Amino acid sequence: MAKFFRQILAIFTVAILPVSLVAAATTQAHKSTIKKQIVHKKVHIKLSSAKVVKRYAVINGKHVIPAHLMIERLSAGDIAGLKHADDPLDLQSNVAFVVDQSSSQVLFEKNSHVSLPIASITKLMTSLVVVESNQNMSEIIEVTTEDLDREKGTGSRLVIGAKLSRADMLHIALMSSENRAASALGRNYVGGLPAFVAAMNAKAKQLGMTDTRYVDSSGLSSQNVASARDLVKLINAAYLHPVIREYSTDSKYVVNPNGRPLQYSTTNKLVSSPGWEIGLQKTGYISEAGRCLVMQAMIEGRAVVMVFLDSKGKYSRLADAGRIRKWLETLKPQA
Repeated sequence: MAKFFRQILAIFTVAILPVSLVAAATTQAHKSTIKKQIVHKKVHIKLSSAKVVKRYAVINGKHVIPAHLMIERLSAGDIAGLKHADDPLDLQSNVAFVVDQSSSQVLFEKNSHVSLPIASITKLMTSLVVVESNQNMSEIIEVTTEDLDREKGTGSRLVIGAKLSRADMLHIALMSSENRAASALGRNYVGGLPAFVAAMNAKAKQLGMTDTRYVDSSGLSSQNVASARDLVKLINAAYLHPVIREYSTDSKYVVNPNGRPLQYSTTNKLVSSPGWEIGLQKTGYISEAGRCLVMQAMIEGRAVVMVFLDSKGKYSRLADAGRIRKWLETLKPQA
């Protein structure tokens, strides 16, 4: 009987305890349990020739690296040591090349001979092959599962089964860097994508682009490489085609795949800037390439071709273009 009353008393005592005390006790017990489950260790992360040591925690047997310790993947330019190259304008791009379009005089140069991944700058060559092959620009082509990005896993607003004219596909590939559109353009070439890539490389050879190689029509592969000097040759060749100039410098465009309107915008904010007169442009980005930008623009009445590869930061390539422009306006280097 005494034992029974002691049990009743214990239950009654717990029942009348303040809720805050019970919660505190529970929380403390939970923290103790979690603390026992967490073991801090060191992890050695090897990036090419560099080795970085970071701490990670083991929680319930799983390795977790805190967000503030995550490291950005090195670009091909970083691995090559290009970031250590100085330049008088302190540009954030590992590669920069500026040329007078009329005289071909070099106005600014930084690592221009190095062949690096060029990301979606690839689409300029894609557009050149499409336009010069004289394919029917009104022909309707369809996005299929073959156009899915299995390289980087990126998405697209063009769903499988979307149908657009070849002209519309080219428009959004150049203006908005639409990857599935660029893939569909290559796939719908006579002989398919392999023949299209072969045509891209043949055109590069014809233009004297000796540091260039293409493996796809979108630029998602880091194996699409070129030097800045080669890209000037590509820009000059693409500039000869009014349709490439028009599509690449459009700021907004609406397409209607399967009757559903989709508005696309340019990937280059300088296009709609009143202070710039841009005749042709293309942007690009994958982690191996960094932020890339190529442009033809009028500065102080002079046609100038600019190439920026492997820039750091979302807007740094645009800022680098601004620095070059200000430098040209101030110093007016003679052609």
